[in-house]
Amino acid sequence: MVEGFFLPSKRVLDFPITALRLDEQIQTILKWAEAKESKTVCVANVHMLMEAHWNPDFATVLKNADIVTPDGMPLVWMMKLLGARSQNRVAGMDILLELCKHAQKNNISMFFVGSQIEILSRMRKRFEREFPQLKIAAMEPLPFRPLTADEDSALIEKINSSGAGLVLVSLGCPKQEKWMAQHQDKIQAVMLGLGGVFPVYAGIHKRAPQMVRNLGLEWLYRIVQEPRRLWRRYVQTIPPFIWLAVKQLLTSDPPKEAFDAGD
Repeated sequence: MVEGFFLPSKRVLDFPITALRLDEQIQTILKWAEAKESKTVCVANVHMLMEAHWNPDFATVLKNADIVTPDGMPLVWMMKLLGARSQNRVAGMDILLELCKHAQKNNISMFFVGSQIEILSRMRKRFEREFPQLKIAAMEPLPFRPLTADEDSALIEKINSSGAGLVLVSLGCPKQEKWMAQHQDKIQAVMLGLGGVFPVYAGIHKRAPQMVRNLGLEWLYRIVQEPRRLWRRYVQTIPPFIWLAVKQLLTSDPPKEAFDAGD
């Protein structure tokens, strides 16, 4: 397994997306978690890349992340066209399920930060059914306001003293990614931004069927569930992403030797 900053990547809209298959990314994350390394994992889709494209501060956060997974199928398609022919989707829900499965086998504790008490409670009940040996260090909902310096220090101490190797963060994009960047080297664990996954795993929202996900139409499935919250986001991000992606493909040199992720 390739380590640290040498993880292979493909640049999509000038942002490095980690060019490893799901199982390889999971194994890398677990290795870091067992060693209690302070790492950040961003789960990227079209929305996240466009936020970074428009916001230089957030662009820096994304470029400095240790892993940026291709959650959205448009990112996977771009990576394949750029040479990572065997790249598959590394989606937030799949990351959560795989980490839970391996964490309970390897005695790795998980700490959940953010979201709402009701969602966290429903998640805990489902974890108890599906992953009965999983060690949950704590589930800590956060207020909508920024934490005070004392509150933040107390949270850092709570996470580090819990012995958790994985910290799953649900604050929404880009807030959760910025939070992880601010806490790198302070929290001795792998931090993963999985905001949209929590309510789905809790059963409040439904995940799109596999066929819909494979076609890259999960955004349409989600907008039907949450039209008021999501329609503006998709209208603002999808057309400019398509334009920038086509522009990149037309102006970039074809890969001299295609990289086969995971073979």
